[in-house]
Order: sequence, then C-alpha cells, then structure tokens
Amino acid sequence: QVQLVESGGGLVQAGGSLRLSCAASGSIASIDPMSWYRQAPGKQRELVATITSAGSTNYADSEKGRFTISRDNAKNTVHLAMNSLKPEDTAVYYCYAIVRLIGTSNTYQYWGQGTQVTVSS
Repeated sequence: QVQLVESGGGLVQAGGSLRLSCAASGSIASIDPMSWYRQAPGKQRELVATITSAGSTNYADSEKGRFTISRDNAKNTVHLAMNSLKPEDTAVYYCYAIVRLIGTSNTYQYWGQGTQVTVSS
C-alpha cells in the first residue's frame, strides 16, 4: 500500500558530502514523522534524524551540525544532506515513516529498502 524508495547513496571520501532522498508513494493521507536510520555492519540500526510534518527536527548527537534533514510534505519526500562525512558514517541508510492511510485513522510503519553510504578514509 505504501512504498518508500531511497536514492542518493554512494562512495565518497572523508570530508565529502552526499544527499539522500526518500520518496513515499501509495494511499497516503499523512506522514508523521519521517526519519532516517542507519545500520553499520555488525551494529544495531540507529536513529540518525527525524522530522515532523510541522518541520520540527531531532538529530542523533553524532550528526548534529553535519547532517540536515528536510521534507516536502506535498511530495511526500524527505531528504538528508550529509556534510563532513567520516568513515564511521559508513552504513546502509534507511528511510522510515509513520503513515496514516487514506480512509482510515490507523497509522502504520514503513521502511525503505536502504541505500548504501560508504565513506573512504
């Protein structure tokens, strides 16, 4: 019913930048919030940043000042601008959304398929 499709990952040198995007499609009435998570090899998935439909943001401490999350409510998209990337930022980055479907008051959680970000030293 709802699909989240990420794009924008890749290989970048330390100190470089990448911009991830996630587009949600389907029977969407509203999405609140939209988030980015990441999972490095051998580690648990962790929250990177969250943004509400009103534009309120929250970041993990290690990303504050380097990453910026933004969204376009009309297009059901969320972006993550990542600057000053470090090798420890290497991970699969996942888009996550809590969606209210059209015609219902229920909300559901959805994950994207993930996009690989590799930062070389």
